[in-house]
Amino acid sequence: MKNQIITVAGILILLTQLVSCKEGDKKENTVPETPVVVGPVNLILDTLLTGLDQPWGMAVLPNGNILIAEKTGTMKLWQNGITATVAGLPNIRNAGQGGLMDIALHPNFAQNNLIYFTATTDTASGYSTALYSANLTSNQLTGVKKLFQSTQVNTSNVHFGSRIVFDKNGKVYVCLGERNETTQSQNLSNHAGKVIRINDDGSIPSDNPFINTTGAIKDIYSYGHRNPQGMVMHPLTGQIWLHEHGPKGGDEINLIQPGANYGWPLASFGINYNGTPVTKDTAVPGTLQPVHYWVPSIAPCGMDFYMSDSIPQWKGRLFIGALVGQHLNIITLSGNKVTKEERLLQGFARFRCVKAGWDGYLYFLTESPGLLCRYRPKK
Repeated sequence: MKNQIITVAGILILLTQLVSCKEGDKKENTVPETPVVVGPVNLILDTLLTGLDQPWGMAVLPNGNILIAEKTGTMKLWQNGITATVAGLPNIRNAGQGGLMDIALHPNFAQNNLIYFTATTDTASGYSTALYSANLTSNQLTGVKKLFQSTQVNTSNVHFGSRIVFDKNGKVYVCLGERNETTQSQNLSNHAGKVIRINDDGSIPSDNPFINTTGAIKDIYSYGHRNPQGMVMHPLTGQIWLHEHGPKGGDEINLIQPGANYGWPLASFGINYNGTPVTKDTAVPGTLQPVHYWVPSIAPCGMDFYMSDSIPQWKGRLFIGALVGQHLNIITLSGNKVTKEERLLQGFARFRCVKAGWDGYLYFLTESPGLLCRYRPKK
């Protein structure tokens, strides 16, 4: 199917009107207003693909092609307006927040054509999250291997995570939600609410933090998370950044350190959905504090650093999608400190994934409606 690239002309006026209405609804909010920014005048916003069915993850290939994972269980390959369905996926369970989720390229993709993806799988007693690798040739997957499967199995259809990140040494990180079993985030004998770290073949690195801890699963790297749906390596420092959903309020950005406890549910800036407290504490000894948090929630999803010179005003910024907030969140940093936060395309859609491409463009996926879009400089 051929899809025309649609330049979004005139949409900024409509968005500005919509932003005014939405911002007017928040006048009684005690949290300081976050600036809403209209699309930069030196950029063009393109809609590359429409009609996507719950898009969740994507990977921008070195040749400019784009892989898209639809949570419902389909992977698509976009190339210059032409889309094809990728064949060869394993059985995937589309269950609530679970399904086909993130996609990442092996650091040596140009040589080995390996991709990695996460998906929900059925087991005898419920659902679980698995990590796979496969060889991609054109729109065909071959040599599919299951490298990891979470031990957290239940029939809950929420809080699966899950993003995939490679570090500078080729180690693979996968973030996992606590599957609605809150206290299990503090339990090192299962994968609920954890970040794991493995080698690219699925084996466990010998320097993992709990490798010699009795009773702990050896691939766990950090714990005390709730439902992380954004993770990225800073391209300069190599630091792993992660954001996670709080309950009602208390979404967080965290810097991941080996063996660290990030506090859920012992400490939180949020409350339960029924208004009762999760905990009286926003900090407890032995746990790390977030770099940044949101009250009320924006429901963050997807995250990437933009480091290209193609769009100078965005270089070094951290971009985060917002589901409930329905915007692209732009974070300005000084070191590891958040100094400014802006909101782009407020009210446009639910933003699920954002990626800085090899070409210097900024790509993003939305749901309701299901779109693949990009920002590019004007020529």
